[in-house]
Amino acid sequence: MADSFLILAQAAGGPGGAVNILFIVALFAIMYFIMIRPQQKQLKAHRELLSGLKKGDEVITQGGLIGRIQVVSEREVTLEVANGVRIRVLKSSVAGRYAVGPEAPAAKIDDKKEEK
Repeated sequence: MADSFLILAQAAGGPGGAVNILFIVALFAIMYFIMIRPQQKQLKAHRELLSGLKKGDEVITQGGLIGRIQVVSEREVTLEVANGVRIRVLKSSVAGRYAVGPEAPAAKIDDKKEEK
């Protein structure tokens, strides 16, 4: 009787099966915190950016175009990329706001003065 129970326990995976299941669960948890969760945060931030777009915002598209928003609709935005030049792009192609002004990380060109 005891031998048949031992054989059934080994066939079902025994104690080694629990270790394998714990390993798989731990692996999934690591993948979630390293890959899935940061991607979800980034997607949420992008959705908030898109929902907060308004006329006059300077944005950059995923293709690298920089323009000022003239019209915002449900699926599209109209950007003015130069004086009188307007293009329509999908709202989802807006990558982010284009920072100009004092908060922008602009490259500084230092005038080198000769010290005498």
